[in-house]
Amino acid sequence: MKLILLGPPGAGKGTQASMLVNKYNVPQISTGDILRVAVKEKTSMGIKAKEFMDRGALVPDEVVVGIIEERISKEDCNPGFILDGFPRNIAQADALSNMLEKRNEAIDKVISISVDDEELVVRLTGRRTCKDCGKGYHVTFKLPKVSDACDVCGNELMQRDDDRESTVKDRLVVYKEQTQPLIDYYSKKNMLKSIKGEGGIQHIFDQICKIIEEV
Repeated sequence: MKLILLGPPGAGKGTQASMLVNKYNVPQISTGDILRVAVKEKTSMGIKAKEFMDRGALVPDEVVVGIIEERISKEDCNPGFILDGFPRNIAQADALSNMLEKRNEAIDKVISISVDDEELVVRLTGRRTCKDCGKGYHVTFKLPKVSDACDVCGNELMQRDDDRESTVKDRLVVYKEQTQPLIDYYSKKNMLKSIKGEGGIQHIFDQICKIIEEV
């Protein structure tokens, strides 16, 4: 199973990907996570990425694609993988397709999780994170036992800068400009399935599993 999860920030891709990992025993590949690992392990692409990161520049597509290729070449990806946060644009999608073709592989399913902007703003601006251990909470959906204090270590909760309303709205604009065209891209290839990312987490998960298991 080789799966791409598409969706805006706050759509729940990470949550669903984690559940899919447990059910199907394939790794979740999150661009941010593997970028940090590649830099830490000083892989060839990780070294290149660090050069851009140290200058405060965006890591170019070809380096990101190279890091993805390094990751899916590992043995645990032989049964498949779940791409979360990649590709982010048409250029990355083309590069991914070409890279997999050289390996005689292809993406099996592309699932787009859609959520209304108003709901996304509520989800993202309501997130709170422990300053010490990083455990996550939400002012509506996942309250701590004691107000503004972490259940695990008791330290203060904070709102990350990228979860403030003005930043969230900017992130959604960037998503629509850069990543949403991928929906049309994969639709034209008859690879895309879309679901509403609203309702219970299990309900959304069941819809995804049904799509995955369709012949």
